[in-house]
Amino acid sequence: MRPWGRLLCGLWALLLAAPVALAQGMTRPSLEKIRDYGAIYVGHREASIPFSYMVGGEAVGYSMDLCDRIVEAVKTRLGDPALKVVRVPVTSSSRLLMLMTGVIDLECGSTTNTRIRQQSVAFGLTSFVSGVKALTRRDTGIERIIDLNGKVVVTTAGTTTERVVRTVMATRNTSVRAKSARTHPESLSMVLSRQADAFVLDDALLAGLLAMSPDAARLKLLEENFGFEPYGLALRKDDPEFKQLVDDTLRAMMKSGEVEKLYAKWFLSPIPPNQVNLQIPMSNMLRELLANPNDTGI
Repeated sequence: MRPWGRLLCGLWALLLAAPVALAQGMTRPSLEKIRDYGAIYVGHREASIPFSYMVGGEAVGYSMDLCDRIVEAVKTRLGDPALKVVRVPVTSSSRLLMLMTGVIDLECGSTTNTRIRQQSVAFGLTSFVSGVKALTRRDTGIERIIDLNGKVVVTTAGTTTERVVRTVMATRNTSVRAKSARTHPESLSMVLSRQADAFVLDDALLAGLLAMSPDAARLKLLEENFGFEPYGLALRKDDPEFKQLVDDTLRAMMKSGEVEKLYAKWFLSPIPPNQVNLQIPMSNMLRELLANPNDTGI
């Protein structure tokens, strides 16, 4: 069984074996739980470049830098500079379940803030806005979204993009043949191996995958957007004290210009491991959100 399969099986086993403990973990205030355990559990992605990904065994990225500042704020609030920080890998499919059941306290990746997800978890202030685009091979002849009619389109399981694709195609009286992969690299591999004609995902993530792919010359991004998605750091819902700490930390970073500096670090400068510059200028939508922060979902 793959590691992610063992992880999900372990989670379900935990749910079945200790329902009372889990219920307590879900309802306890996060700061109380963190103080009692002497540790904060931070969920991170392994291949969501440049937000949260692995380099030399360490999780790095734009979202990780934001979360590091929140962790420092937690240490200050609890008066515990030696608080242990445990980084836990999550996937698109497992991240919210792990948060809801108390396995992690904060999810630091590339998670879209949606009203549906808000029924299960809470989100910090929006820290990024991504366009949703299609990545295809150059030999497909696909130039516009309408050209995807009847084509095989892959999305990554646990993301919002399959719903977005179906909605947009339906408004144009067209449809696609949908496939799903476990991770972003697997979705990309399906396009390269001709199992799919296009891979739809947020544009910044696609840019990160292209930057690291040896087959980038065979691929292209369509210019049209399926839509726009706001990213937020995720936390357990109904926990106003922790939510306030997260938002206050992010708001201060936005006001001071620190978020803009982190954006330049990860989107406008060479990044590890290959020192590729993604060259993604900050959008006007994100600039407006940094000036007037909110946590409104879609």
